[in-house]
Amino acid sequence: MSEQVQLIPGNSLITETPEAGRALAVKMARLIIKITQPDAEAREKMRPTYANDAAMLIAIGQTVATEFATIAEANNYWKNT
Repeated sequence: MSEQVQLIPGNSLITETPEAGRALAVKMARLIIKITQPDAEAREKMRPTYANDAAMLIAIGQTVATEFATIAEANNYWKNT
């Protein structure tokens, strides 16, 4: 891959709110896909396939949920804000 991808935007899992944490989880999940398949054209060609496959959409949701759990833990579930 020719470009360096920052896997944790801003190099921090700390967010001000759960909503911001969820957005960060989605961003991180998208970055996983970009690293796994660095060819943007290939990703575009695959998009209609996974967009219409319930199992693949569930897997994407699970990936975001895993990222969000990590972020929530890092933020002590937003109890200290």
